[in-house]
Amino acid sequence: MADSPPTSEDELLIARCLELAREAAAHDEVPVGALVVIDGVVVGEGRNRVEQLRSPLAHAEMEALQQALQRVGEKRLPTAMLYCTLEPCFLCAGAILHTRVRRVVFGARDPKFGAVRSLATLLEDARLNHRCEVVEGPGATDSAALLREFFRAKRGSGK
Repeated sequence: MADSPPTSEDELLIARCLELAREAAAHDEVPVGALVVIDGVVVGEGRNRVEQLRSPLAHAEMEALQQALQRVGEKRLPTAMLYCTLEPCFLCAGAILHTRVRRVVFGARDPKFGAVRSLATLLEDARLNHRCEVVEGPGATDSAALLREFFRAKRGSGK
């Protein structure tokens, strides 16, 4: 993983991801939000919709990547940056690799399903011609607090 310090742009984009995560929580979804940015322009955004769409593929990162691919009309995003409130899972890490995203900036770590270490290790493989910078960015505290509150409320409601 890279040690690049987050920029103010990173902070603003993670703040937007947090808005999307709160929107997901308001719809009784795990609060995760994601953005895809190319040359400073948001070309894809998503929030978790797994329950709403009844699809295990409806992760925030997947939605943002799909929207970006459609918007730019390409099958790869080699200059794109993916911002998300939660460390990507293995499903999303596969999509990140496939689309050739240049940089991933995430908020909270996911000790149970997080795949950033695997993603970073795989991308260091000399046989691959693509490199992806993976950064634990700003917003970790707010992202983690939002997730804790969401799951605390779920446990309290008996769901």
